[in-house]
Amino acid sequence: MNLHVINTGHFKLDGGAMFGVVPKSIWQRSNPADENNMCSWAMRCLLIEDGDRLILIDNGIGDKQDDKFFSFFYLHGDDTMEESLNKAGFTKDDITDVFLTHLHFDHCGGGVQWTDREQKIPELVFQNAKYWTNRAHWEWAIQPNAREKASFLKENLLPMQESGQLHFVNPNEPSPFDQFGIMFVDGHTEKQMIPVIKYKEQTIIFAADLLPSVGHIPLPYVMSYDIRPLDTLREKQAFLNDVTEKGSIIFFEHDPVYECATLKSTEKGPRLNETFKLAEITG
Repeated sequence: MNLHVINTGHFKLDGGAMFGVVPKSIWQRSNPADENNMCSWAMRCLLIEDGDRLILIDNGIGDKQDDKFFSFFYLHGDDTMEESLNKAGFTKDDITDVFLTHLHFDHCGGGVQWTDREQKIPELVFQNAKYWTNRAHWEWAIQPNAREKASFLKENLLPMQESGQLHFVNPNEPSPFDQFGIMFVDGHTEKQMIPVIKYKEQTIIFAADLLPSVGHIPLPYVMSYDIRPLDTLREKQAFLNDVTEKGSIIFFEHDPVYECATLKSTEKGPRLNETFKLAEITG
């Protein structure tokens, strides 16, 4: 099995929203904000190459939204999905599975594109792939609550279903992937899926929005976007303790600088041990 980092660009979100009740005077030490209080965040995906399967975990924000949309999120950087896949030696047509941790636009928007200038006819970017979510989260996304409605865009979701390429993971059954297990968490959104990858003698956890960045390691650092912050606290504490005890590797989807990290135990709880690029352990 081979692992490839797929960088799809950066975007910006309000620093206060990203760190919840933590004051700016504290969080800006790790994540400095611009004059509009916006911080830069990566959209870092992961490609698993194993036998005849090529599994892409999340796919970024894409580029099909209009100028007004992007004026809110400041898409920036030189990385694109296509270029990152090409650097890894693949094209979008090689992807066999697209595994979506959840259906917020910055995690699944890159899976659909427009085929016409009027932006009325959508098609899937990965024509040969199965698109994976779970039924509980799918229902949650297509009938969104008012708090999350702006994150669940129908143009990102319905084409997956209409194409016939949408598939559901069953939480009560073993993972349909030999390459990783799946942890389900509900604090950020209903039934977010966290891949737990066994790579050689190591465990690599694709943290998605359970732990967006190194700056979110301290327990109270919980995003205002989370629908159930107290559940996030419980899930996060269990996750941090387990990672620290087992020496697992965290793969960060949103950290603007760091790809991977390990944790250590301190009197204040789990804290950052070391950071490194995925290539340092995959060769």
